[in-house]
Amino acid sequence: MVANSRRPFSVFSSLYQFIETLKSSSPHTVISHLPVHQDGSCNGLQHYAALGRDTLEAAAVNLVAGEKPSDVYSEIAARVHDIMQRDSEKDSTTYPNALLAKLLIGQVNRKLVKQTVMTSVYGVTFIGAREQIKRRLLEKGHITDDQLLFSASCYAARVTLEALGEIFEAARGTMCWLGDCAKVIASENQPVRWTTPLGLPVVQPYFKTKRHIIKTSLQVLALQREGSMVEVKKQRTAFPPNFVHSLDGTHMMMTAIACRDAGLRFAGVHDSFWTHACDIDKMNQILREKFVELYSIPILENLLESFETTYPGLEFPPLPKRGDFDLNEVLKSPYFFN
Repeated sequence: MVANSRRPFSVFSSLYQFIETLKSSSPHTVISHLPVHQDGSCNGLQHYAALGRDTLEAAAVNLVAGEKPSDVYSEIAARVHDIMQRDSEKDSTTYPNALLAKLLIGQVNRKLVKQTVMTSVYGVTFIGAREQIKRRLLEKGHITDDQLLFSASCYAARVTLEALGEIFEAARGTMCWLGDCAKVIASENQPVRWTTPLGLPVVQPYFKTKRHIIKTSLQVLALQREGSMVEVKKQRTAFPPNFVHSLDGTHMMMTAIACRDAGLRFAGVHDSFWTHACDIDKMNQILREKFVELYSIPILENLLESFETTYPGLEFPPLPKRGDFDLNEVLKSPYFFN
């Protein structure tokens, strides 16, 4: 029995159950009501890998069975280390980042890049990545000068995003296609709308706001009210992560319904699915089957068709190229969720 020390109530409930078992005269008959969770392996990238059908990307996020789990964060960290190693060997008089590479090369690890990799599929910007890495470098405490810390964070963020783009090229292509479609729609002062595979309609509510000043005898109030003009940049940048969120929500709902029909208790938070220990094997089977079922639907084709129907007259970019990954491999992958 393993409890996460960052969740004190989970630790308490686990210890309470453990003590109850030890006190029992027949420990093997004690019924446990503790939920056991199974987490996706960098779930956002799992959804992009399924959309893009890229075999290498699918293997990197455990859509393919392996002797041991793939760790995409360590893989990205290793790629970042290699890039910095090459940069550190360049002439610092003509390539200033060579000094930053030498400074950082010993500090690159899984933890440094993990948050940026996790949030990259949910629309993290360069500034966001820089701040994430800056916090990790601050925790290490090796760089104390503020200006040097800023420069090092900028360089490390750029290299991390570069490494991510090299490994997940197909995912980046799908992300860019979604953003380009959103830009086409928003440029016509229309919000992006789509319907999830379960039939849930979604509208992005990003509009420019207007500021109104109201003067009273006591004070001056500044009120903001949503206008009629869409926020083009926000519509474009938010659509890829919002769309993927709608897909992982669809997967969770499909799993929840199937677990209910199978008589299992189910709870879920994003990509963490919970049930009782005795039902873990069954839930694992169900969530894999539902993932394959979800991505057996021509999701991007249906999305493009819905755009062309909802926004007649607009011209959308062609669908991104996809690989030949066999989705049924997910059914045999022990580390897809674990």
